[in-house]
Amino acid sequence: MIIEDIITQHAEEASFLCFLRRLAVDAPHYSLADLAELDDRVEAHLDGLRIAADAGWTICKEALAQEEPGEVFAAATIAFESGMEDRINVVLEAACPDPELSGGIVSAIGWLPYEQVRNYISSLLQSKDPSHQRIGLAASAVNRKDPGKAIVDALNGKELSFKARALRAAGELGRVDLFSVVKRQLAAEDNDCRFWAGWSSVLLGDRADGLALLKAVATSDSPFRERALNLALQVMDDASAQTWLKEFAQHPDWLRYAVIGAGVVGNPIRIPWLIEQMEVPELARVAGEAFSMITGIDIAYGDLEGEWPEGFEAGPTESPEDEDVELDPDEDLPWPDPTLIREWRDKNKGAFRNGTRYLLGQPISRENLQQSLGKGFQRQRAAAALELAILQPGQPLFEVRAPGFRQKQILG
Repeated sequence: MIIEDIITQHAEEASFLCFLRRLAVDAPHYSLADLAELDDRVEAHLDGLRIAADAGWTICKEALAQEEPGEVFAAATIAFESGMEDRINVVLEAACPDPELSGGIVSAIGWLPYEQVRNYISSLLQSKDPSHQRIGLAASAVNRKDPGKAIVDALNGKELSFKARALRAAGELGRVDLFSVVKRQLAAEDNDCRFWAGWSSVLLGDRADGLALLKAVATSDSPFRERALNLALQVMDDASAQTWLKEFAQHPDWLRYAVIGAGVVGNPIRIPWLIEQMEVPELARVAGEAFSMITGIDIAYGDLEGEWPEGFEAGPTESPEDEDVELDPDEDLPWPDPTLIREWRDKNKGAFRNGTRYLLGQPISRENLQQSLGKGFQRQRAAAALELAILQPGQPLFEVRAPGFRQKQILG
């Protein structure tokens, strides 16, 4: 017997958990185990919809009217899994015109086993509809599978959002054969295309023009600023990185990025300075994250946490006169206690050598980075994935946003 309220609850929970997952994959406090646990919850509700068969699909189809990525994800997962063309077309018609909604389709295709969706990806790539092609390319990229001729066509095409996604995919897939094509887009007029050309060209080995572009983006107000900063610092030699960080630190508006960058570079010579920044309420938590990035110590678990400073506010307040609606970017980070951190540093300073780059307490090497992919939090794991790609140009970038249960299988 079908109980509609329960099926509706499965659909709502699957959609809501998809929304939470979009935040979790970039969160500073989510580990692979945490992500896998969240994904198990998503899968449990999808199972409820599968068991409900036609009734489950009907409820998912009706929820598409809400025009939210989570609802698209749930409907697309059930549709592609069913293999029914009419269901798939319903989802495509509802979500393709909107790039944000179509991201729910990409997530669904990335959720399902590749062998189950490879033919659908191929059909999307061969479609004459640019929005279908973009979804097919993005789905290939998130599965880290070569989209073939489609990526070359996109790179040489005129549809800008498709071209930007292709430029990003070239780096994610390690397509060194496309290096010269990607580099030509460093002068693109479109901001997205220009950034992804720089990002991918650096991942593919460029340490000149591509790196210069990333450095320029990192000192701008671009939405790609932090992403550009991270990759630029990861490929720079230590002396150049330290000089650049000092320049950042001299600009009050850039100081936060200097703190983030110190963690990215991973040289313990910056630890005393990071501890000083922990005395500044606006920088304390992100300085703690940078310290953890270098040392591997979990501030909360290691009993190095302090108290929220009296009178300090971050994020939107309840005052109707407060026009600042920006969320607190450090909401999920622990508050470090500088005194306890200094004591820990004094006890453990012998474990670190100035001039050596560390990630999670280990010198950067292929073996250590592989371990970091399994034990770090999401931002730390993303850093490890980039470091691995830098060490071995031509290899696909490990996808830390993939379903947790699948990542655990890959990493063993």
